[in-house]
Amino acid sequence: MKPLVTRSAIVASLGGLIFGFDTAVISGTTDALKSYFSLTSAELGTVVGVALLGTILGAMTAGQPADKYGRKKVLFVIGILYILGALGSAFAHDVWVLSLFRFLGGIGVGAASVCAPIYTAEIAPAKVRGRLVGLVQFNIVLGILLAYLSNWVVRTLVNDPTLDWRWMFGVMAVPAAIFLALLFTVPETPRWLISHGREVEGREIVGRLTMTRDEAELQIREIDEGLAEAERNNDKDAKFFTKGNRKVILLAFTIAMFNQMSGINAILYYAPTVMQKAGASANAAYLMSVAVGFMNLVATMTALTVIDKMGRRKLMLVGSIGYLISLGFLAGVMFYYENAKNGAFTSTSSILVLVGLLVFIAAHAFGQGSVIWVFISEIFPNRIRGRGQSLGSLTHWVFAWLTSTLFPPIIDALGGGVAFSVFLVFMVAQLFWVLKVMPETKGVPLEEMEAELGLARA
Repeated sequence: MKPLVTRSAIVASLGGLIFGFDTAVISGTTDALKSYFSLTSAELGTVVGVALLGTILGAMTAGQPADKYGRKKVLFVIGILYILGALGSAFAHDVWVLSLFRFLGGIGVGAASVCAPIYTAEIAPAKVRGRLVGLVQFNIVLGILLAYLSNWVVRTLVNDPTLDWRWMFGVMAVPAAIFLALLFTVPETPRWLISHGREVEGREIVGRLTMTRDEAELQIREIDEGLAEAERNNDKDAKFFTKGNRKVILLAFTIAMFNQMSGINAILYYAPTVMQKAGASANAAYLMSVAVGFMNLVATMTALTVIDKMGRRKLMLVGSIGYLISLGFLAGVMFYYENAKNGAFTSTSSILVLVGLLVFIAAHAFGQGSVIWVFISEIFPNRIRGRGQSLGSLTHWVFAWLTSTLFPPIIDALGGGVAFSVFLVFMVAQLFWVLKVMPETKGVPLEEMEAELGLARA
């Protein structure tokens, strides 16, 4: 690969790093926010969930601007939203202002989940597309680990409940500013440029992205053929919700729904709280969260080395089995200690829950976490890819909002055993979906994906 390909993919994936940081940083602030603003468990869930409402809006609205104005311009807007969300949350004087800026940051996260994978998929050669688009997921989990580490460092150094949470939010402005600066060093995607009549620029960028003239000509020919076919079929104004698109719409919806019904975001948002409920001290809970973040990173790195060899379905199969083992174990541990005679959790129970969470996060990172954004960015035809990515991201964030908002009151009212059992039932369904429905997409050029999946035009 040309260095520009790698650099462009890395810069786009930095949007994912901030995405991950924003996802996990809230986990270190929940107790402080609950105390500082005198929130009930249900109100805390609402404050946490408001950022996810922003991600829903971002996912709903990012696709069309990305198609109309370009992938790179939308990434710039995302960077600005990240900075506003971080600084506004850090200086919030009441819960409404905090919610507003968390909402704005959430819009950036939702838009990034649409735009970053599309940008990388359109920059990357087909043979390494899985690994490069997977960089988005790698940076998401790196951001999660950095957020857990940052929260622990801030808690250790500041050690003031009235200030800890402000520093935890504010730190995110630093990677956001770096992301904005680096965007000036990468090009727009050639597919978008050529599709908007800027063929000279598109061809020039293809030449900078490919190793040989033959490779460049092949890529340009594939883009031209895809655009010509789109023109013949009036794809410029192509409808999205049609019978011909039903298969890929259902594929995107289902993988995104299962992703969140594993419980991943609820666990990431409330990891220290779960640890403390399981018997760990506050400091130990923060360190245990770092261990969860580190396992997430290691498993994701492992998956990215094999995603273009093993394929998407095999990773999902391994991950699904891991989900069943870990969620079943966690539900069993929680039920056992919740129904014990004294009803008390101990240091032993906290270690057991940590082990279960480590297996869970490894299963997620190796399967769903590494596959979802690659898979959704691949399956939609060129003419509707932006809207398709928006649909997948929208579904993902709607279910993230549901699980994350309802998790605190459910655990308080029914206990952790019930919560983990609900996630377990959905993961049984995912296993059957992977075995019976999910297609393999590795190594298929984007221009050939429609024929490969056997899609019918409306």
